[in-house]
Amino acid sequence: QVQLVESGGDLVQPGGSLRLSCTISGGNLDYKDIAWFRQPPGKEREGISYITPSRLSYYSPSVKGRFTISRDNAKNTVHLQIHSLRPEDTGLYYCATGSYGSNWWEAKYDYWGQGTQVTVSS
Repeated sequence: QVQLVESGGDLVQPGGSLRLSCTISGGNLDYKDIAWFRQPPGKEREGISYITPSRLSYYSPSVKGRFTISRDNAKNTVHLQIHSLRPEDTGLYYCATGSYGSNWWEAKYDYWGQGTQVTVSS
């Protein structure tokens, strides 16, 4: 059974940085695609970043240029480096794997983590 655990969420001031991690167990990360989603308070969940097994990376327009996704297959971990945080980045951040369907931001995923909270506030 594949399990994903997110970590690294925190309360930070606007303009700050964070590095979120998604650690996978029960499967080999080498062959898995990983997506990051976030759900702001009172809003729907949105796809923000995606990385393929061959390390191709994709971003939503709202985070492009500020977020960087990377993968460390040896540690079965995918990172999301976040810079220049804004209050609107506040939300619960999830990672997911096992996509099927259409575009990565609207595809279905077999496995999800429980999320890590990011709060951006002064």
